[in-house]
Amino acid sequence: MKWRRFFALLTAVFFAAVPARAELQIDVTGAVRDPLPLAFPEMSAANSAAESYGEDIREVIIADLERSGLFRIIPENSYIQELKSVNDQPEFTDWKAINAHALVQSAVSEVGPQNIKVEMRLWDVYAESQMKGQSFTTTKDNWRRIAHVIADAIYERLTGEKGYFDTRIVYVSETGPATRRIKRLAIMDQDGENHKFLTSGASLVLTPRFSPNLQKITYMSYSGTIPKVYLLDIESGQQQLIGNFPGMTFAPVFSPDSKKLLLSYANNGKTNIYEMDLQTFKAKRLTNSNAIDTSPSYSPDGKQIVFNSDRGGNQQLYIMDADGSNIHRISHGSGRYATPVWSPRGDYIAFTKMANGQFYIGVMYPDGSGERLLANGYLVEAPVWAPNGRVLMYFRQEKGNARRNAPVKLYTIDLTGYNERMVITPADASDPAWSPLLP
Repeated sequence: MKWRRFFALLTAVFFAAVPARAELQIDVTGAVRDPLPLAFPEMSAANSAAESYGEDIREVIIADLERSGLFRIIPENSYIQELKSVNDQPEFTDWKAINAHALVQSAVSEVGPQNIKVEMRLWDVYAESQMKGQSFTTTKDNWRRIAHVIADAIYERLTGEKGYFDTRIVYVSETGPATRRIKRLAIMDQDGENHKFLTSGASLVLTPRFSPNLQKITYMSYSGTIPKVYLLDIESGQQQLIGNFPGMTFAPVFSPDSKKLLLSYANNGKTNIYEMDLQTFKAKRLTNSNAIDTSPSYSPDGKQIVFNSDRGGNQQLYIMDADGSNIHRISHGSGRYATPVWSPRGDYIAFTKMANGQFYIGVMYPDGSGERLLANGYLVEAPVWAPNGRVLMYFRQEKGNARRNAPVKLYTIDLTGYNERMVITPADASDPAWSPLLP
């Protein structure tokens, strides 16, 4: 999985975008109920071999955009103009007639025996102006990643926010009966493709988390009865045990600069949060209470940490400065709160909530105000953010019965609480972690 060697991408703007008279842009700050109508004709291609790549690339781009819930691709059978080349000038009246607000014009060609070139132009139909033009050259076996990169480029231009399609998901793959559950690490593209197992299943694994620089994953593993925290190098596969705590360690998470690790350490009935320097492997205790303090998460600037604690009598969310000072409670609703995680944009904290016999996935502002519940069920847990802070992923399980375990599946939902979708995995899945955009 050598991403840096595998992916040699050449990107260049090949058409200058003409300023639009009234710029087309989706407002993603509120609930988007009517997706933007977008026309995406077939990619033009010089020969049948290139045409085959074009069909696959276009299909992945469309799937990415539609899955976001922000775009509706207009069916091809309604198109009036036939665009035979990426250089053809659109007849805007033809595209306005089918209510296309944006138009994607594209082409694919072979560059020698090993490479392909993909060109893309994005048009604002009603302003009759080009919004973006780019060209990408890469190896043929990298066509799927090119598709995600183009989908991100379209998403960013039309929303004003970074995309999240050229990313990966690490999660815990689960198989077997409840009494003998096998849990192993797996990694895949955000759309479920390019799936690969990272551990054998000989040891139980939990709570994987990406480092912000993408080089490593931290996770908890039961190799016996005591859980231990490990680092796994994604490219080399090398695994490293973190620390030498005599008690139980769990809930590891990286600092924004990937130089430190937060984790919880349980000893003599107390659980406190520690920060470990990954260069010296020295640990510093940040909380010192008789309670259970766990599930820490840094703010994007690394200056604060959110965590959950029962120091007030039941599980609630607290924030402290990165040195452990200035601890204050931020959750004040009914029920219990757990697994807080700070948005990459810093504007929200996502959490799991337990109230009235139900589990909920929710968000609140860092000061505790503006609590909103986005999803609920018999068990919904462990939210993580897409790198643009627009989408959450979590796992869901419905109530089972005596004869059959209920499946455990990954889901995504928009920050506004709309567009909940299941992520397809080969087996049951839990504890997702979302990577930053790939380099």
